Amino acid sequence: MMLASEVFRQGQEVVDKQLRFLEEEARLHAVHHPRMATANHVRMKLRTLSLREYGQATGGLTPTLVVAPYAGHTSVIADYYQGQSLVETLLAHGVAHVFLTDWHSASEDMKDLEIDNYLADLCVVIDELGGRANLVGLCQGGWISAMMAARFPGKVERLVLAGSPIDAGAGDGPLKQMVERSPIRFYEDLVRTGGGLMRGSFMLQGWKNMHPDEHYFTEHVDLFQHIDDPVYLAKRETFAAWYETPIDLPGRWYLQAIRHIFKDNLLARGKYPALGKVLDLKDITCPLYLLAGERDDITTPEQVLNAAGLVGTPAARITQRVVPGGHIGLFMGGRTLAEAWPQIAQWLVAPLQAG
Repeated sequence: MMLASEVFRQGQEVVDKQLRFLEEEARLHAVHHPRMATANHVRMKLRTLSLREYGQATGGLTPTLVVAPYAGHTSVIADYYQGQSLVETLLAHGVAHVFLTDWHSASEDMKDLEIDNYLADLCVVIDELGGRANLVGLCQGGWISAMMAARFPGKVERLVLAGSPIDAGAGDGPLKQMVERSPIRFYEDLVRTGGGLMRGSFMLQGWKNMHPDEHYFTEHVDLFQHIDDPVYLAKRETFAAWYETPIDLPGRWYLQAIRHIFKDNLLARGKYPALGKVLDLKDITCPLYLLAGERDDITTPEQVLNAAGLVGTPAARITQRVVPGGHIGLFMGGRTLAEAWPQIAQWLVAPLQAG
């Protein structure tokens, strides 16, 4: 009887664990509303974005604008989790006044917006900040920041490009291979299927399919093994709230990016037209900080670091750094936030040297 009782008890524990696992899986993949981790307020709202303001102005310091990626996920990537936030790190290391582009998911009436529309709104934001700002461009937010610095050099005091595909034709990463192999009609069909929008759900599926073993097997095994660990579960739920909640992009914007940035590499070649002018990256002469991930398979290090030879900034005013880890880790990884971003913060507030 004792043996039978023990077997029954162990069996019930397994059943209970499986039930907790199923409940947690459902919670992770439910509809979420990801939120910024650090106290802020919305300074202004435009059609494409809400401008979030952190901290407060201090005498004479140029405001810093973090230009988050607009690539299928929310801008929470820049202010992800207390103790694991890029914005929080900048504030804690001397950048007293930080702004963040909180990009809006595209509605159906936004399907025909172009990259120029987003550049124009970024101009409005910088003018709201006094007409001049430090830009911290993350991933896609980096190439639009580089466009801004090339089109309006006087509006950008310092430029940080982190995981940003400035030379999209460089290297041989999986994303570059996929874009090169897939004809433009494939992307046009995706937009057509999305009713004129590039649906975030399509992009999410694409990101997952780049690492199917991780997303369709390993993460579920890890969850089951840690189902009784509340700290692990809290972190998984926070990540899922961001990762599993994609946003939609204007179809025209998306197709321009695929065709002109990634397939034709017009920005790096000095042939990209923006707001009535063909951009030349040599017009970027401000101090430049380039940050790349050693194992980044979304934006390979070459695509970031090659910018040093394309801009007009003197070599002495360009800082290049490659850190361990992959793409997302550049913006929310604990090690990079602890080791790289404090130095970037100090670089942003250091007195400008003449020349």
